[in-house]
Amino acid sequence: MTKKKEKPELVFMGTPGFAAGILQELLRLGYSIKGVVTAPDKPAGRGLVPQPSAVKTKALENKIPVLQPVSLKESLFLDSLSQWDASIFVVVAFRMLPEQVWKMPSHGCLNLHASLLPEYRGAAPINHAIINGERETGLTTFLIDKQIDTGAILLQQPIPIAQTDNAGTLQDKMMAAGAPLVARTIDGLWQGTIKPVPQPFVAPGELKQAPRLSREPCRIDWSRESGAIVNLIRGLSPYPCAFSTLKKGETLMDIKVYEARAEIARHGDIPGKVVSDWKTTLKVACRGGYVHLLEVQAPGKKRLSAGAFLAGFRNTGELNFR
Repeated sequence: MTKKKEKPELVFMGTPGFAAGILQELLRLGYSIKGVVTAPDKPAGRGLVPQPSAVKTKALENKIPVLQPVSLKESLFLDSLSQWDASIFVVVAFRMLPEQVWKMPSHGCLNLHASLLPEYRGAAPINHAIINGERETGLTTFLIDKQIDTGAILLQQPIPIAQTDNAGTLQDKMMAAGAPLVARTIDGLWQGTIKPVPQPFVAPGELKQAPRLSREPCRIDWSRESGAIVNLIRGLSPYPCAFSTLKKGETLMDIKVYEARAEIARHGDIPGKVVSDWKTTLKVACRGGYVHLLEVQAPGKKRLSAGAFLAGFRNTGELNFR
């Protein structure tokens, strides 16, 4: 009788840096990655030169075979995937898989999701948790099924959200915690010690969703309260970044805001009015207070502190965001 291997052979599927960090840690822990599936190279930069995904770059650094199908239903891709004969597929920040893919491995196809499911199903759970002012989020590993983020839960780990966290720092925390959680899930599936638990039913209207971010929800609404605006800025920093249109005379320019803090105060200023000492303080009126802009970026310029940004606007008259 053949002795069962201590660790299973895996296929890893993912695209962005978050997924690449998980892949790197699995390799460090000694897991055998038979192959990687990631997105096709995308044109980027001024020359529109095709650039590999972060996961592909990490795979090639470690001499791991890579597949980059345009369609996950291509017969050539499915044949190549099956020939790797992996026992478990690990999916992190990737596309929805067709049934013929997630049913392929003998011990399951697991996904790492950056929320405590069933809350925040969707493509941007980290962003939306901060935008909504949550104090805690977490990670979930689950078995993929026919729907998006609805499969049976394997393991979960709560993660606190600090008042100083933005989407970037919270992602870093989740990446550090995610790899050990994925490793425990892999071992549990391989050894048969994890029992998948169906997600609890929650009425659709009561669930907090995390849809993919588009441009318009990133626009700052100065009629909202300062805390809500700062949460939006935190939840979108450093990417895709909250923004607002600054009116200087007849000139309009979209300003990205990377960091801000809230001030609660009574005032008679209209929402969007810039209040400044023209030295270091740049704050914008909103409902019930002000939002202090601490780090911003004008079109075609570098990210600047409020003081450095104001240096270009001294003695120029009234400024308003709209």
